[in-house]
Amino acid sequence: MTFLWGGMLAAGILLTLSPWLWPTTGGRRAVSARVDGRTAQLLREAGLARVTPFALAVVSVLVAAVVAASAFLITTVLPLALVAFAGAGLAPLWWVRARRDRMRKTRRSLWPDVCDLLVASVRAGMSLPDAVASLGESAPLPLRPNFRRFARDLAASGHFDSAIVALKHDLADPVADRVIETLRMARQVGGTELTTVLRALSASVRSDAAIRAEVDARQSWIRGAAVLGAAAPWVILSLLSLRPEGAAAYASAEGVVLIVGGAVVSVVAFRIMLRIGRLPDARRWAR
Repeated sequence: MTFLWGGMLAAGILLTLSPWLWPTTGGRRAVSARVDGRTAQLLREAGLARVTPFALAVVSVLVAAVVAASAFLITTVLPLALVAFAGAGLAPLWWVRARRDRMRKTRRSLWPDVCDLLVASVRAGMSLPDAVASLGESAPLPLRPNFRRFARDLAASGHFDSAIVALKHDLADPVADRVIETLRMARQVGGTELTTVLRALSASVRSDAAIRAEVDARQSWIRGAAVLGAAAPWVILSLLSLRPEGAAAYASAEGVVLIVGGAVVSVVAFRIMLRIGRLPDARRWAR
């Protein structure tokens, strides 16, 4: 009878916790779709549209496994190898984000020139679709492939709106969204104020880029301090683990608590420092 009541109690607890232990397949698919969508958007913004989220995950696991195995072979400290596995697994994602940020900074300074070229083309008598297509030959070099694809899409479909939306998706840049939505509105509404609007937009983008560059230069020391403060203790710990007595100490229960606690504190402090030194990102235009 004791086993019967115990089994019923265990079954009741298991059924109570089942929504969290085994969520529905639809919920798992929805969460997975959201994660894949964010990762795919990040890859597009970093100029890696051909790389799939699954490929990024595979690379992350391989890098983490190699780094963790190397750390374990050198130090023979399993907790330190697990920390190395977690950190190395996130390294490819951090690299993709850093690449996206570098591309945004580079392109932010190019868009005022693009606006000036559009103004010159429109004032020379070119239609708006032809003016945008001509940027495939006259735009700054990093942007020319994107505008050449726009020219091919426009020649194939003859529909300006669908081609400019594809260009917006291809560029995946907040400043590009502002320029492209302005061009779409000018195409749909019409009027003679396009050159005035483009000049104002060019001045706004140029001013925003200058302010961001100045503030970013002043706050770069915060990010440098965050990286140094997070990496230095682990370098020292790795050097101490090379000694047999150090490896034995860190492999003990107290050493495991120290490594796990240090990893948590390092991650929290690193995130706080990055949050302090980060400028608010410009939002994409979803329309």
